[in-house]
Amino acid sequence: MTRIAFHALGFAALLAAPAAAQEQVRIMWYSDGNEGAVMQDLLDRFEEEHPEIDVVLDTVAYQVVQEQLPIQLASGEGPDIARVTNALKTDAEHWLDLRPYLNDAAYWDDNFGPYLDWMREDGSDAIPGFPTQLTLTGGFANKTLFEQAGVEMPGEGATWDDWIEASAQVMQDQQLPAAFAIDRTGHRVSAPMFSYGAIYRAEDGSPAPIDDNAMRFAEELVGWTDEGLMLPEVWVSASGTTYRAATEDFTNALVPFYYSGSWQVANLSQQIGDAFDWVAVGSPCGEAGCTGIPGGAGLVAVKYTDQPEAVATVMDYLASEEVLREFSERTLFIPAHVGLAEAGLDYQSEDSQVPPALDAFVASSSQILPEAAAMPGWLWSPAYYGAIVTRISQVMAGELTLEEARPLIDRDIADQVAAAQQ
Repeated sequence: MTRIAFHALGFAALLAAPAAAQEQVRIMWYSDGNEGAVMQDLLDRFEEEHPEIDVVLDTVAYQVVQEQLPIQLASGEGPDIARVTNALKTDAEHWLDLRPYLNDAAYWDDNFGPYLDWMREDGSDAIPGFPTQLTLTGGFANKTLFEQAGVEMPGEGATWDDWIEASAQVMQDQQLPAAFAIDRTGHRVSAPMFSYGAIYRAEDGSPAPIDDNAMRFAEELVGWTDEGLMLPEVWVSASGTTYRAATEDFTNALVPFYYSGSWQVANLSQQIGDAFDWVAVGSPCGEAGCTGIPGGAGLVAVKYTDQPEAVATVMDYLASEEVLREFSERTLFIPAHVGLAEAGLDYQSEDSQVPPALDAFVASSSQILPEAAAMPGWLWSPAYYGAIVTRISQVMAGELTLEEARPLIDRDIADQVAAAQQ
């Protein structure tokens, strides 16, 4: 073979050689509103800047994150990155410490520092990820239904009894199927339990037995359900710890009062449009206070990834101030970023009801009780939440009495603690 032919063959082989393989990063993601679409837009731009990394956004139902992700993690598998809520602390052993791979770990410490303990093991200085938003539980009222019924909405300092009584009047006048709904989750009902004076934590940080104050709200909730005031389908249509939001019941104007949280603002704006007027009303009060539960979803890296450097590159991009600002402004989320919180945001919404709703949640954040404030960083909060929702829904379904449910709640929690300590 001549030298010319050899070189020609080599050049042809180079042309035929495949391009360098992309590294693929998969993100397990769930959405309450428009945040999935916003995230995909941001990731599309990331891929333009980083053609060597292919980011796949796997959008799943929240139940998949809650129920299937822990199983994957326990077997040493899972996505590269996941959006997580309740299990941020309990599954911390599975998160990757990004600190060695980040461009500027100090930026993360300075801006996310107050919230990193929510997602890492006690005593650790790991940077597993960042919160996609701060959240606070709270109520929403259908202002139009209240006005049509001629019923005045309860004002500042109103109790749970005040809100249920007023909503019952609207229900009767407007011939609605129920007066109110609360999401099927132990997290949501824990807020009123704390307002009633409940304490979940023993002095040593372990779970305390469920107390009389928590059971008192549980008794009222079951009673309201039996009376037809609480929409029963929300709780009895599922079993175990399965999550069910009552968002559609509120957006379809089936209930005048809905207890959920700040993460719903964008979703309500999108789903309701101009169908009716609605307002955020904070958390109703009990004897101990008018608290909601703070928290937030977090985007965390999973330590079983095969490409930690690529994962860190994606996370650095998404956590950057410019990108996180856009994400927060477009999704109408309260950012868990010190710099953005100090600078303020220009939320992008043509809905005049959105800014007052976000302001209402910011205002009610000053009423958070210490027990509620401790929940995001407490290791056993998911165990407590899971036991509560499982057993209270069984009482609502007529399978148990409250007296029978109380020791079972304590047993369920103890089983979770024992399993974690094995």
